[in-house]
Amino acid sequence: MAQRMDDIMRLCCDISANQQVKVAVQHATRGAIVAAGTAFVGGILAGPAGIAVGGAVGGLLGAWLTSGQFKPLPQILMELPPNQQQKLYSDIMAVLGNLDWTDMAQLAALVMGNAKLKQQVTAALLSYITKELSAEVRYGD
Repeated sequence: MAQRMDDIMRLCCDISANQQVKVAVQHATRGAIVAAGTAFVGGILAGPAGIAVGGAVGGLLGAWLTSGQFKPLPQILMELPPNQQQKLYSDIMAVLGNLDWTDMAQLAALVMGNAKLKQQVTAALLSYITKELSAEVRYGD
């Protein structure tokens, strides 16, 4: 099954590279830590007014740090931990159903040669990216 998962991951990379899909995965935790940290430091340095100023500055800094960090989707896919790769594999296999292939080249030919199947795989991939990773999708560039 490991080879089949690798084939599916490579197929998803090929499809997303072909369509020049880029995604921005939100880093909300990092932004929250920056905002809280600057509010804390402001409170220590200037009391209650420092908390307000530090929170405002930290909120702006946190938003700036986490905004629009777009990466090519193949890069994001290759960095997924095994449990997320398994979830994506399951989602794509639900679309492919009983499709049988021997290697990546045959799988790519089967999917790329069938416009409807390619569209369904692409839709499943983008659905996974937006729902499971809470990522923003952009095409081209």
